[in-house]
Amino acid sequence: MKKIGPITILILVMTVWLGINVNAQNKPDDILGIWFNEEKTSKVEIYKLGSLYFAKIVWLKEPNDSITGKPRVDNLNPDPKFHKTPLMGLVIMKNFAFNGKDEWEDGTIYDPKKGKTYSCFMKFEGSAKLKIRGYIGVSLLGRTTYWFKTSL
Repeated sequence: MKKIGPITILILVMTVWLGINVNAQNKPDDILGIWFNEEKTSKVEIYKLGSLYFAKIVWLKEPNDSITGKPRVDNLNPDPKFHKTPLMGLVIMKNFAFNGKDEWEDGTIYDPKKGKTYSCFMKFEGSAKLKIRGYIGVSLLGRTTYWFKTSL
């Protein structure tokens, strides 16, 4: 059996390392498309307007209120004028910019389950898994959730 020399190991390590870095580089529009939320209770479409990225709800597992039978609405919004706004089509992410490397940042995410808006950034953790970190003030004070690429 042949011994593997240090130069062979170095070449192997460099090849793997370069391959990982090349594959890890995201393009700005890689984030576009339909994503399941972590609980798989809704699908969200990430789309682009100008150079910024937004997201809206395009599918709900339970689109209608169980009591009224009518479409679910944004009844937890802190502004009462939005309490009758349907959740379907609701824009929940706004104004994300791609940082040129691996994150979409400086945006906000609205959580209709709590009626709260948070600062937010997004980044890939695999080709079909998106890490979303919502926070108040600094990203250490927040919550992370994961979305998964899907189709409508």
